[in-house]
Amino acid sequence: MTAVLEVRDLVKEYPVRSGVLRRVTGSVKAVNGISLSLERGRTLGLVGETGCGKSTVGRCLVGLVQPTSGAVLLDGDNLSAMSSRDLRAARRRIQLVFQDPYASLDPRQSVEAIVSEPLRLHGLARHNESARAAALLDLVGLSSSVLQ
Repeated sequence: MTAVLEVRDLVKEYPVRSGVLRRVTGSVKAVNGISLSLERGRTLGLVGETGCGKSTVGRCLVGLVQPTSGAVLLDGDNLSAMSSRDLRAARRRIQLVFQDPYASLDPRQSVEAIVSEPLRLHGLARHNESARAAALLDLVGLSSSVLQ
Protein backbone atom coordinates (compact mmCIF):
# COMPACT_ATOMS: atom_id res chain seq x y z
CA MET A 1 0.00 0.00 0.00
CA THR A 2 1.22 3.53 -0.81
CA ALA A 3 2.11 5.94 1.98
CA VAL A 4 -0.24 8.92 2.18
CA LEU A 5 2.11 10.65 4.64
CA GLU A 6 5.86 10.23 4.54
CA VAL A 7 8.46 11.89 6.74
CA ARG A 8 12.09 11.80 5.67
CA ASP A 9 14.87 12.63 8.13
CA LEU A 10 12.89 15.42 9.85
CA VAL A 11 15.00 17.83 11.90
CA LYS A 12 13.72 20.87 13.79
CA GLU A 13 16.05 23.20 15.63
CA TYR A 14 15.08 26.28 17.61
CA PRO A 15 17.51 29.19 18.01
CA VAL A 16 19.00 30.02 21.40
CA ARG A 17 19.32 33.77 21.94
CA SER A 18 21.43 35.46 24.58
CA GLY A 19 22.98 38.77 25.49
CA VAL A 20 21.52 42.24 25.56
CA LEU A 21 20.90 42.25 21.80
CA ARG A 22 19.33 38.75 21.92
CA ARG A 23 21.61 37.45 19.19
CA VAL A 24 21.42 33.81 18.15
CA THR A 25 24.23 32.02 19.95
CA GLY A 26 23.27 28.42 19.28
CA SER A 27 20.36 26.10 18.76
CA VAL A 28 18.41 23.34 20.47
CA LYS A 29 17.42 20.26 18.48
CA ALA A 30 13.79 19.51 19.29
CA VAL A 31 13.57 16.77 16.64
CA ASN A 32 16.58 14.92 15.28
CA GLY A 33 16.16 12.84 12.15
CA ILE A 34 12.72 11.22 12.38
CA SER A 35 11.53 9.16 9.41
CA LEU A 36 8.18 7.38 9.08
CA SER A 37 5.44 6.52 6.64
CA LEU A 38 1.71 6.24 7.16
CA GLU A 39 -0.62 4.31 4.87
CA ARG A 40 -4.07 5.58 3.88
CA GLY A 41 -6.74 4.82 6.48
CA ARG A 42 -4.23 4.33 9.29
CA THR A 43 -3.84 6.36 12.48
CA LEU A 44 -0.56 7.48 14.00
CA GLY A 45 -0.03 8.13 17.69
CA LEU A 46 3.15 9.77 18.99
CA VAL A 47 3.95 8.77 22.55
CA GLY A 48 6.91 9.78 24.67
CA GLU A 49 8.25 11.63 27.65
CA THR A 50 7.57 15.29 28.25
CA GLY A 51 9.86 17.43 26.11
CA CYS A 52 10.86 14.69 23.66
CA GLY A 53 9.50 16.55 20.62
CA LYS A 54 6.04 15.01 20.07
CA SER A 55 4.26 18.34 19.65
CA THR A 56 7.03 19.70 17.44
CA VAL A 57 6.78 16.65 15.15
CA GLY A 58 3.01 17.13 15.01
CA ARG A 59 3.34 20.81 14.17
CA CYS A 60 5.77 19.96 11.36
CA LEU A 61 3.44 17.23 10.05
CA VAL A 62 0.54 19.67 9.61
CA GLY A 63 2.68 22.54 8.33
CA LEU A 64 2.34 24.81 11.37
CA VAL A 65 6.14 24.85 11.77
CA GLN A 66 8.77 24.61 9.03
CA PRO A 67 11.33 21.86 9.62
CA THR A 68 14.99 22.88 9.72
CA SER A 69 15.71 20.04 7.31
CA GLY A 70 14.09 16.91 5.99
CA ALA A 71 10.76 16.57 4.24
CA VAL A 72 7.10 16.00 5.07
CA LEU A 73 5.29 14.56 2.04
CA LEU A 74 1.52 14.33 1.72
CA ASP A 75 0.66 12.08 -1.23
CA GLY A 76 4.17 12.80 -2.53
CA ASP A 77 3.87 16.60 -2.27
CA ASN A 78 6.33 18.38 0.04
CA LEU A 79 4.42 20.55 2.55
CA SER A 80 7.33 23.00 2.76
CA ALA A 81 7.14 23.67 -0.99
CA MET A 82 3.37 24.27 -1.04
CA SER A 83 1.78 27.66 -1.55
CA SER A 84 -0.39 29.04 1.27
CA ARG A 85 -3.50 28.06 -0.68
CA ASP A 86 -2.32 24.48 -1.30
CA LEU A 87 -1.24 24.14 2.33
CA ARG A 88 -4.72 25.21 3.52
CA ALA A 89 -6.25 22.56 1.24
CA ALA A 90 -3.80 19.93 2.52
CA ARG A 91 -4.66 20.74 6.15
CA ARG A 92 -8.24 19.67 5.49
CA ARG A 93 -6.90 16.13 5.15
CA ILE A 94 -4.71 16.11 8.26
CA GLN A 95 -5.74 16.33 11.89
CA LEU A 96 -3.56 16.97 14.89
CA VAL A 97 -4.94 16.31 18.37
CA PHE A 98 -2.71 17.74 21.07
CA GLN A 99 -2.02 15.76 24.21
CA ASP A 100 -3.95 18.08 26.56
CA PRO A 101 -7.69 17.69 25.85
CA TYR A 102 -8.52 20.75 27.96
CA ALA A 103 -6.34 22.89 25.69
CA SER A 104 -7.79 21.23 22.56
CA LEU A 105 -11.48 21.13 23.46
CA ASP A 106 -13.36 23.95 25.18
CA PRO A 107 -15.45 22.32 27.96
CA ARG A 108 -17.85 25.30 27.83
CA GLN A 109 -18.88 24.42 24.28
CA SER A 110 -21.40 21.76 23.33
CA VAL A 111 -20.23 18.76 21.30
CA GLU A 112 -22.27 20.15 18.41
CA ALA A 113 -20.37 23.46 18.52
CA ILE A 114 -17.01 21.65 18.67
CA VAL A 115 -17.86 19.34 15.75
CA SER A 116 -19.44 22.13 13.67
CA GLU A 117 -16.61 24.66 14.04
CA PRO A 118 -14.14 23.04 11.59
CA LEU A 119 -16.99 22.50 9.12
CA ARG A 120 -17.70 26.25 9.18
CA LEU A 121 -13.99 27.13 8.94
CA HIS A 122 -13.66 25.04 5.79
CA GLY A 123 -16.97 26.22 4.33
CA LEU A 124 -18.54 22.76 4.53
CA ALA A 125 -21.58 23.42 6.74
CA ARG A 126 -23.41 26.33 5.19
CA HIS A 127 -26.78 24.63 5.57
CA ASN A 128 -28.02 22.40 8.37
CA GLU A 129 -24.94 22.23 10.61
CA SER A 130 -26.79 20.12 13.18
CA ALA A 131 -27.55 17.38 10.65
CA ARG A 132 -23.93 17.36 9.41
CA ALA A 133 -22.62 17.15 12.99
CA ALA A 134 -25.01 14.27 13.78
CA ALA A 135 -23.94 12.43 10.62
CA LEU A 136 -20.27 12.79 11.55
CA LEU A 137 -20.89 11.43 15.03
CA ASP A 138 -22.74 8.50 13.49
CA LEU A 139 -19.69 7.77 11.30
CA VAL A 140 -17.58 7.22 14.42
CA GLY A 141 -20.25 5.26 16.27
CA LEU A 142 -21.49 7.98 18.62
CA SER A 143 -25.12 8.81 19.24
CA SER A 144 -26.39 12.24 18.19
CA SER A 145 -27.78 12.56 21.73
CA VAL A 146 -24.31 13.76 22.86
CA LEU A 147 -24.53 16.86 20.63
CA GLN A 148 -26.21 18.97 23.31
